[in-house]
Amino acid sequence: MTGAKRKKKSMFWSKMHPPHYEDIKQWCRRRLPILEWAPHYNLKENLLPDTVSGIMLAVQQVTQGLAFAILSSVHPVFGLYGSLFPAIIYAIFGMGRHVATGTFALTSLISANAVERLVPQSSRNLTMQSNSSVLGLSDFEVQRIGVAAAVSFLGGVIQVAMFVLQLGSATFLLTEPVISAMTTGAATHVVTSQVKYLLGIKMPYISGPLGFFYIYAYVFENIKSVRLEALLLSLLSIVVLVLVKELNEQFKRKIKVVLPVDLVLIIAASFACYCTNMENTYGLEVVGHIPKGIPPPRAPPMNILSAVITEAFGVALVGYVASLALAQGSAKKFKYSVDDNQEVLAHGLSNVIPSFFFCIPSAAAMGRTAGLYSTGAKTQVACLISCIFVLIVIYAIGPLLYWLPMCVLASIIVVGLKGMLIQFRDLKKYWNVDKIDWGIWVSTYIFTICFAANVGLLFGVVCTIAIVIGRFPRAKTLSIKNMKEMEFKVKTETDDESLQQVKIISINNPLVFLNVKKFHMDLINIMQKENANNQPLDDISKCEQNTLLNSLSNGNCNEETTQSSSHDKSALILDCSGLTFFDYSGVSMLVEVYMDCKDQSVDVLLANCTASLIKAMKYYGNLDSEKPIFFESVSAAISNIYSNKNFNKLGDHSEV
Repeated sequence: MTGAKRKKKSMFWSKMHPPHYEDIKQWCRRRLPILEWAPHYNLKENLLPDTVSGIMLAVQQVTQGLAFAILSSVHPVFGLYGSLFPAIIYAIFGMGRHVATGTFALTSLISANAVERLVPQSSRNLTMQSNSSVLGLSDFEVQRIGVAAAVSFLGGVIQVAMFVLQLGSATFLLTEPVISAMTTGAATHVVTSQVKYLLGIKMPYISGPLGFFYIYAYVFENIKSVRLEALLLSLLSIVVLVLVKELNEQFKRKIKVVLPVDLVLIIAASFACYCTNMENTYGLEVVGHIPKGIPPPRAPPMNILSAVITEAFGVALVGYVASLALAQGSAKKFKYSVDDNQEVLAHGLSNVIPSFFFCIPSAAAMGRTAGLYSTGAKTQVACLISCIFVLIVIYAIGPLLYWLPMCVLASIIVVGLKGMLIQFRDLKKYWNVDKIDWGIWVSTYIFTICFAANVGLLFGVVCTIAIVIGRFPRAKTLSIKNMKEMEFKVKTETDDESLQQVKIISINNPLVFLNVKKFHMDLINIMQKENANNQPLDDISKCEQNTLLNSLSNGNCNEETTQSSSHDKSALILDCSGLTFFDYSGVSMLVEVYMDCKDQSVDVLLANCTASLIKAMKYYGNLDSEKPIFFESVSAAISNIYSNKNFNKLGDHSEV
């Protein structure tokens, strides 16, 4: 018996082969995306736009780093470190070419709760006189950054655990309305946190449920304490920032380099404050002393991890969701792909490793990513170049920021949140496409401003799942229709024989956020397969079954599109009689399929559509107005194909 076991064990190990060099190389490229794009970097075409974008990004990183560090209740210098190390880590491990990782308003707000709870302002007097070995800062400041670093460390560990468990793809539960509402609500919180600086009011730290309303109640109760100088300087800064940025956006095609208004404003305000001694003359609050250099790494205090686990989960989820949405948007805009699980690994490491360098929690920010768009960045080299300039600030320019007024810094932050705040405009499209999504947006936003971003996110997910579960049992059940594919040879008016392919696909299930991703992935796989085969079909038609909507239904819904050869003509008819209901994500995917097929010269026709689907698709997408797209029946769609192609004679015809 022992010999049999030993023989079986030896056979098992004999089947185990050592990893080959190519396998290791492929694994490294998959987990270190920089190895994929860096060797092919085009210096001539990409270096100049990446350099310009990197300089502009560095200005944003510095200003947001200072402000979000204060928002996180730590010394401003730690925000500079948070603008440096996470950007380097993400450039190595991340797949988003236009994702700018660094300090983030939402994660700063969440970590501030832990900092103020564990190291409250009342304990400052106890440690004020003693200085630590960290850049000469007080023990009070070091204790505070220790808490923020612990939140970053544990949040990153949670994200890495999500990668190990392959939970990065679980974000399909996070619909666009939920993410939009959560980020808009969080941006509202950030604006509220900057009110005390905009008005020059001394205000205690206020947080917790309904803290948003308590802050404004405190402001109105102490309205007489508003410093007119701070208010006027804030208004002037906001007007200048908005005006110049709008002009930059309007004339960006005519001018090669946009005006770095943030940098100009910082220099002008700091110089004016220094010359007029505004800190003492008018009582304006300034950034204060910024020490030079980077201290040696130190592990976060592990003894408080259990006390910050709530904030760590909030940082892990909110930061990843917001960052992934930007990465996917960037990939969609510039026609490349990102792996959800690789992204959660990249952001996890961007929180774990920098936590040893006194960094606050990090994530990608919409303002910085939009800045990379507008300045023409090509790759992550722009972020690496920005890190060089951030290093220059840390080692040389930092002390000169002493005189920067806090009201000016707050103005820069508020204007930088414009991209999130204008998401209020999404309410109109949600109302026209799906009123239930509109209700989810409003309720998620209300929960976010009443409680916190992580609470609003959780509510939005639970509410969305509950509504979908409630709608699915009421979905109309239709008989499953197999895909019909027709091929026939016809003679045109010029007597040239051509091959006409018509594919009829029946969608028999709802199309909602839970299944649109698989829908799209299967569609891509089929297109790749067709491109590989790319051969004219025989007269006998072939049907290939594809379970695009099989994840939530008992029936099969097959979606196929072909990339025909140059001499073939093709058309795709979608029979939507079984599409009983849809949401915003479903409409978005249908429009995307239509646009993709249109780019491949494939005519797409939709039959048996409900009035609500037609209205939603027309409102959402810029559909072709020259050709009819929606038809009452499949036969009407086929007749339209005949009439448009001027067919005179129908030859062979086969049907599956």
